[in-house]
Amino acid sequence: MPKIGYGSNKATRHLLPNGFKKFLVSNVQDLDLLLMHNRVFAAEIAHNVSSRKRIAIVERARQLDVKVLNANGRLRTTENE
Repeated sequence: MPKIGYGSNKATRHLLPNGFKKFLVSNVQDLDLLLMHNRVFAAEIAHNVSSRKRIAIVERARQLDVKVLNANGRLRTTENE
């Protein structure tokens, strides 16, 4: 007979503290999957995505009103240069 153990509540499993679930995004086409689920899932850009693609992903997410968890990663401001 299986025991309950230390499992988390089924309703709150995989939820982040802000109420979203993570969805790993590697390109701009992956964001289109979140079009109807932008209140449940938040996009997280994969670690191996270049800075040029990150800018395109963040811009498209802003158009689709999708929250991006690591939107500021690998972006440099041009005002310092």
